[in-house]
Amino acid sequence: MEATIKEYDAKIDTKKRITLRGSSYDYYHVIEFPNGKIELQPRVLVEPFEIQDETLNMIDQSMANLKKGKASDPIDLSSFAK
Repeated sequence: MEATIKEYDAKIDTKKRITLRGSSYDYYHVIEFPNGKIELQPRVLVEPFEIQDETLNMIDQSMANLKKGKASDPIDLSSFAK
């Protein structure tokens, strides 16, 4: 059995929500059991360090265009500097 980090009682509000105090994750997968037990498993919506094939192909195509000299004029981003 894993060690407990914290344990507390929570009340469901009028919109059937529970507040998680100081949770380490923003998203959870919820499993609700017939006996009322609710299990939360932390989730990351996008796997870290994983880039989709479509995105990699777009980057490759952009780099090929840049090497061929097909590129737009530089964009002035100085108005965004703080």
